[in-house]
Amino acid sequence: MSQSPTEPRFFRNLRALRVPFEPDELAAIETGELVSLSGEIYTGRDQTHRRLCALLEEGAPLPVDLRGQLLYYVGPTPARPGRVIGAAGPTTSYRMDAYTPRLLGLGLRATMGKGPRSPEVRAAMVRHGAIYLATIGGAGAMLSGCIRKSEVVAFADAGAEAMFRFEIEGFPAVVINDLRGRDLYEEARRRK
Repeated sequence: MSQSPTEPRFFRNLRALRVPFEPDELAAIETGELVSLSGEIYTGRDQTHRRLCALLEEGAPLPVDLRGQLLYYVGPTPARPGRVIGAAGPTTSYRMDAYTPRLLGLGLRATMGKGPRSPEVRAAMVRHGAIYLATIGGAGAMLSGCIRKSEVVAFADAGAEAMFRFEIEGFPAVVINDLRGRDLYEEARRRK
């Protein structure tokens, strides 16, 4: 179905992005843009975030370098025989909001999950030059097809909440928060 010129247009073009991100790569990205992600990303849910911040409190090194990286909020299911991974759909992002500003301060450039972020996280994204992406909730099996390789890199005892490194190709997402502090969810509410 085509969209008339007078209807609101929330989603714009498709941009291919490679992770880790180059320093200035995210400057031109705007809310509502559809992106196709390729490269290596890391995963983390509640336990991973708590443990990463505990390591920082202790002055211990993190298991991975987060500079230029994307952290995907997912707890993948086990892989069936012959598969790289099981379902890999996003989890609710606000559960990580208490930890996110600290990780953004380390050079993390993007987070990805589902649902809105707190005002504190949005302000930290602007301050540290990071964006927030949402991907398709309820489509974990489809998203797993974009994951070419998966390995646990930290906190293996946490099971699905361990930190994984995914090699991805053509992973779909939409920009919710850009570097200028704009929010796609707020834009959509204003246009109702």
